[in-house]
Formats: sequence, C-alpha cells, structure tokens
Amino acid sequence: MEPHSQVAHSTAFERYRKAAKLPGLDGLRGLAILPVVWHHATPRPLTGIWGKGAVGVDLFFALSGFLITTLLLRERRTRPVALGAFYGRRALRIFPLYYLVLAAYAVHALLLPAAPSAQHFLHSLPYHASYTANWLVDYAVPHDVMFAFSWSLCVEEQFYLVWPVLLAVVARRELLAGAMLLAIGVDAAAEHRLLVAFLPDGSSALRVVKSFAAPIGFGSLCALLVDTPRGFALAHRALGNRWSAPGLLLACLLLLALPSTPYLLLAPCLAALVTAVALTPEHGLRFVLEQPALRWLGTLSYGIYLLHVTALGIVRRALPEWREQTWLVFLLGLPLALLLACAAHIAIERPLGRLRARYR
Repeated sequence: MEPHSQVAHSTAFERYRKAAKLPGLDGLRGLAILPVVWHHATPRPLTGIWGKGAVGVDLFFALSGFLITTLLLRERRTRPVALGAFYGRRALRIFPLYYLVLAAYAVHALLLPAAPSAQHFLHSLPYHASYTANWLVDYAVPHDVMFAFSWSLCVEEQFYLVWPVLLAVVARRELLAGAMLLAIGVDAAAEHRLLVAFLPDGSSALRVVKSFAAPIGFGSLCALLVDTPRGFALAHRALGNRWSAPGLLLACLLLLALPSTPYLLLAPCLAALVTAVALTPEHGLRFVLEQPALRWLGTLSYGIYLLHVTALGIVRRALPEWREQTWLVFLLGLPLALLLACAAHIAIERPLGRLRARYR
C-alpha cells in the first residue's frame, strides 16, 4: 500500500472511531421505512420491484446488526461490556411504545369478539407479548393476521438476547465472525431445505432456525471488520469512494428488479450499503441521506413502524371506495402515521430518552 494511502486510511479510521453519531444512518432509516409503509398499503401482492417493499425491513436489520455491534465494540475498548446497562437502554427504547400499541390492539380485538382475526390475535397475544410470534403464531390462516408486523421486532429482540452476550464474553473477533457466519450458513441451508433430515418441514425447530435474518448477520460482520485498522483499510478501499454507496444502492435495486431476488446476495449488499454510508461523511448519497426531512423520518421510524398499519387502516375505513388504490392509501396513510409517531415521540420516547441517558 502506498504511504499516502496508509495515512489517508488511518486518518479516516480515527475519524470513524471518534464519531459520536453517524448522520447518514438516520437517513437510511428514513429510506427504509418508506417501502415498508408502501408494502402494507398494497391491497394485494404486486409484481416486480413494486411488490418488494418488505426489503425495507431487511435494511433495518442490516442497520441494527451494524449499529449494535459497533456500539458494543466501542464500549469494550475501554471497559467490559455492561450488559445490564445495554439491556436497560434497549428496554426503555423498545418496550414502552411496543406494549402500549399491543395493548391498544388487544382492546380493539376484545371489541370484535366474533371476528376470526380478533380471535386469532387474542390466542396469539402471549406470543406477541413474549417476542416469540415469529416462532409460534400461525400465519397460514384465511384471514388477516392482526399485529403480523411484529415478526421483525421478534427477530431483532432475539438477536439482542444472544449477540451482545457473545460480544461481552468472547474476546477474539475471529470466533465472533465464525459464529455469525455459521448462523448465516445454517439459516441459508434451512431456507433451501438442505437440513430436512434434521429439521423436518413444519417443525418448530425449523421455524426457529429460519427466523434468523441474514442482513442482521452481515451488518454485524461489517461492523466487526471495520473496527480494526487493517479491516477498516480494506473496507475503506472498496467502500469509501464517492461512488460506493450509490453503486451499492443501484445494485440492491437491480437485485430487487429480478423476478426472483437472490436473498443471499441482497443481504450483504444491504450491509455493504450501510457500511459505505458509515465509513465516511463524504459518501455519494450524502446529499440525499442528510436531508433534514429524511433524517427526521428516520428518527421517528420505530414509531412509524409500530403505528403505520393503524394509520393505513384508518384511511381505508374513512375512504372505503378508495381502499384498493395503493398510491392514495400510501400518500394519505404516511403523513397520518408520521403524525401518530410524532405524538408517541413527544409523549413517550422523548421523556424516556432522558431516562435512558442514565444507563450510558
């Protein structure tokens, strides 16, 4: 490597390590929530890239894997990872609004005792409350599944339950990377029915194994890579150019445009996109991702995720003759979801944010 390149990578690495906040990632959150709202605004599966709005959840997974791993690696540079404080922060960030929305759904279901969807939800309520819905709820039913979007939050909570503990007790990065690669490989093998002799179709064990999200694993691996000078230099050479982030975004869109998107290619592309945005503030998507409106959307993305299905339902009930019009439902439902998320942020998230600061 040329001496001036070594100096450039070293300078970029020190700047990355000292950055208290990576503003481009808020913009990515804002970018991620839009296709999720679109996905639930569609009355039926759409063809082509328009029918793949659920990819926004995969981008959230990649962000979570990268950020949680980065924060804990930074903490353990100077002291042992304080798992109690970590889980205290996570609980204050996630639980209050989640359980408030879950309680509202329960009240709504109790007011509809004859509706099959309400009966199904009340039967599944313990699984939603324990973040095991993705393992135990029956989604193959002939009616709508209330609170179905909670499956992704279950995946994240299960990740938080295991990965931070490994980061706290396993010092060697090679072992951590190997464990994550093993989880990704086992999940991929189960998805392609290569483990049917050990995990029969329909078994609970198969659902548990397949519930792992590859993007969260690849995001974690990227964070492990760029946390060392050598790994950062390798990543910076490939992902630190102005064209890297736009090129990766284009690659993700091209993969989504394929009739059958190769998920094991899309997942590392999303994680690489997150990494390219995090490595340097001069990434090629800076103008878009650091727009105040998009960053604000990203800041409220958790509340929007929990409340957007409610907002879309209000629009459909208010305009029953237009309920099949995806664009109209989306354009009316998104600002309503944003309004609900703002109210939740002011009433719940902001006050608890001050309490969360005590756990830092």
